[in-house]
Amino acid sequence: MVAMASASGSALRFTDPPSSRAIRRDVGAFCLAPRTVTFGFVDKSITNLHRLRLSGLKTRASNATAVENANAADSDKVPTPVVIIDQDSDPDATVVEVTFGDRLGALLDTMNALKNLGLNVVKANVYLDSSGKHNKFAITKADSGRKVEDPELLEAIRLTVINNMLEFHPESSSQLAMGAAFGVLPPTELVDVDIATQVSIKDDGPDRSLLYIETADRPGLLVELVKIISDISVAVESGEFDTEGLLAKVKFHVSYRNKALIKPLQQVLANSLRYFLRRPSTDESSF
Repeated sequence: MVAMASASGSALRFTDPPSSRAIRRDVGAFCLAPRTVTFGFVDKSITNLHRLRLSGLKTRASNATAVENANAADSDKVPTPVVIIDQDSDPDATVVEVTFGDRLGALLDTMNALKNLGLNVVKANVYLDSSGKHNKFAITKADSGRKVEDPELLEAIRLTVINNMLEFHPESSSQLAMGAAFGVLPPTELVDVDIATQVSIKDDGPDRSLLYIETADRPGLLVELVKIISDISVAVESGEFDTEGLLAKVKFHVSYRNKALIKPLQQVLANSLRYFLRRPSTDESSF
């Protein structure tokens, strides 16, 4: 994955602290007042996480027969689907990269679906390597011509790409966490969220730290992560979100008051993330 640089000085604000008393105790020293979090996003409160999780994901053409036909036509092992949301490669656009072995076509339906979200695909290219065929799109907002800065819209982009993969490549269903809810076949093996969840933080110069997260994927995860981090007044300056099969792998550059996180705050942040991520059924009111 590529670590990303901040594309904007605007801020994303949050005002509601987590309700868990245990987290409050850990975070209290750093959350004396509402802080500002930056992720290159416009000012916007994240208030529609439930709507985002359930919004309009429909698999129109997928059915068990389609899966059987796909399996009969291609008995090779199903590759791991990969969807990358990259805010670094292009200073003027959000880059989305999609890989599914060598099975993807031109993804015209995916580009049309992105346009329905109020986006323009300004560039598209394809390259091949040992992992397969990589389709890359440079995306901007249709109303402003600027890169996407809203975390909810970034998550909607991710879910839209995955939904289209489930529709046109139903064999991917068993390889994606979203396949359990929106695909034909659920994943054959479930991810143990306690084992899969890994959080690490290290210094990345005097002004920021590098946060790495790996956990079981689920709808709304990108928004949840930004929300959890902001609740302890840590700024997300840049980031990349990768969906790799059943897992989500994330790199965020973070800071506290424009400085790298001190060790106690690193521990608070890591503990907070583990607490939430290992409880995927946590009631939304606790956010």
